[in-house]
Amino acid sequence: MRLFCRRFMLAACAAILFGGAAPAQDYPSRPVKIVVPYPAGGSNDIIARIVAQKLSERSGQNFLVENRGGAGGNVGAEAVAASEPDGYTLLLTAPPPLTINAAVYKSLPFDPSAAFAPVALIASVPIVLAVHPSLGVKDVKGLIALAKAKPGTINFGSSGIGTTNHLAGELLKSKAGIDIVHVPYKGAAPAMNDLIAGHIPMMFDNIPAVLPQVQAKTIKAIAVAGAKRATALPDVPTVAESGVPGFEASAWFGLVAPAKTPAPVLAKLVSEVEAILKLPDVQKRFTEFGAEPASISGAAFGRFLADETAKWTKIIQSSGATVN
Repeated sequence: MRLFCRRFMLAACAAILFGGAAPAQDYPSRPVKIVVPYPAGGSNDIIARIVAQKLSERSGQNFLVENRGGAGGNVGAEAVAASEPDGYTLLLTAPPPLTINAAVYKSLPFDPSAAFAPVALIASVPIVLAVHPSLGVKDVKGLIALAKAKPGTINFGSSGIGTTNHLAGELLKSKAGIDIVHVPYKGAAPAMNDLIAGHIPMMFDNIPAVLPQVQAKTIKAIAVAGAKRATALPDVPTVAESGVPGFEASAWFGLVAPAKTPAPVLAKLVSEVEAILKLPDVQKRFTEFGAEPASISGAAFGRFLADETAKWTKIIQSSGATVN
């Protein structure tokens, strides 16, 4: 684990030192592809499209979002890892391909700690525990009581095995001592559709996807998974407040490039992303659906990835979550 985390930091330093023939002032000279390793419609997709639009406006070149889902984000991440390291193929992703999947999957076709050059943390997003009204619970204590009374009968959905939303459910199982059954989906949007329809009674999901449905009263938010309450849902307590001390899980979205991308190109990407995240209209669009712009880039983002890898690996090992 120490070696794995150290590789992330070394990759970040190497990205800074690595020179390249493509001068920053000429980048981008043609369209840039931003791969989102999940289906369209989820939080990752929403954030990527906001970033892509602003990068397009500032550069005069098209930044195009390509959704390439599958294998918990590994399909899209592998495609970027194998692409030419010239800055014209980027990955904007949630945590799994970078910090979780190496511990969940028995083998990966790429090494997440060495395959990417960190660019920037784009945003952090609270995770919300939401239930369908038919479940008949109003809070976490009621959910725990029901789960203990009917062990193994309550399903919880997620956007896939090894996602932060899945692991938040595993963490609740562990800390609350309950037996609930995981139902993985191929992305957050289909899972949310089934929650709305009542096909699954509960799930952890990112607040951008949850908030509109809570406002429409099709589902009920009973807790926030993070360390503090969400600004967009100030009346919803945290899971820790609700009788599960020490519970904390949150989501984030980061931008990376293939390893060995020229340092001038990485530096320009970092500069442009930092500028975009300071724009009032971007901050407004993020906060409208519950996301918070981040401010970690370059080598600091590499260190962040190493820390996240260590944290999630510990949770995964204690939960026993694996993918064959």
